[in-house]
Amino acid sequence: MSATSHHVPDRLQTPLARRLKSWETLLLAVAVAIFFANSLASPYFLNAWNLSDATFNFTEKAMIAFAMALLIIAGEIDLSVASIIALASTAMGAAVQAGVGTPGLVAIGLGVGLAAGAFNGLLVTRFSLPSIVVTIGTMSLFRGIAYIVLGDQVYKGYPAGFAFFGQGYVWWVISFELVLFALLAVIYGVLLHKTNFGRAVYAIGNNPTGALFSGIRVARVKFILFLLTGLMAGVAAICLTSRLGSTRPSIAMGWELEVVTMVVLGGVNILGGSGSIPGVVIAAFVMGLVTFGLGLLNVPGIVMSIVIGALLISVIALPRLWAMWRPL
Repeated sequence: MSATSHHVPDRLQTPLARRLKSWETLLLAVAVAIFFANSLASPYFLNAWNLSDATFNFTEKAMIAFAMALLIIAGEIDLSVASIIALASTAMGAAVQAGVGTPGLVAIGLGVGLAAGAFNGLLVTRFSLPSIVVTIGTMSLFRGIAYIVLGDQVYKGYPAGFAFFGQGYVWWVISFELVLFALLAVIYGVLLHKTNFGRAVYAIGNNPTGALFSGIRVARVKFILFLLTGLMAGVAAICLTSRLGSTRPSIAMGWELEVVTMVVLGGVNILGGSGSIPGVVIAAFVMGLVTFGLGLLNVPGIVMSIVIGALLISVIALPRLWAMWRPL
């Protein structure tokens, strides 16, 4: 009898065994370990209000990561999300100067996000351009517009009611942003894992030509995914601008890297075809705990950037290394 005969194929394992071996379970264990490490490293970590503040480190980025996860599963990517935030925030800031109230500001933030997403989606689906090239271009374009409009100026004077989105609490230490994050996690989880649209996203990521021949409107699905990603960047722009209370053209600089890291860390294959929303949710908490823990230890921002960059490379490289070294 060969040594390999004891190996049980994945499809014959019990659902519990498969779940215990899943990436999400490993990630959850990492999150728990970081939580304990943080609580030992700083006496201030376990304070309820500090933990509540820690959620602001990831909720806005995670909102974009949910839509980005679907886009990457479908084999595309959007690197312009942080620049969409800058553009939407600048538009809202300009509207404030013109006397627009809170409902109008929300509509403008969402509208700019949708318009930017539609622009990206149109270039990719209608003209068959590679999304990575298109969104690197629009990343410079959208951020550039914000710099032209604002220069080194700052937009301030947001209405008091607008502050609720980024600073308000629904109950005790539970912020509006955290509730919105949880709600969006459920919506995107259902959309990806329980609907025909979600199945189409997986099918496109695995084999776009096969998906097309099986009757899936590939271009339409991809266009909707770009719209959703733009819309989520608009939502994040509203929350972030509200939390900061001001708009600068450098707002959300470098966030595209953190959003993509969150998605890939959550177990979404960067080449498309596989991934889950629960994985992205746990990854959001992991990254939030890491950055908040480093912040409590007064680690400078540049070191955090190094940690996030190293995390992204490790997560992409580890499965490859594991596949190479694993005994056949």
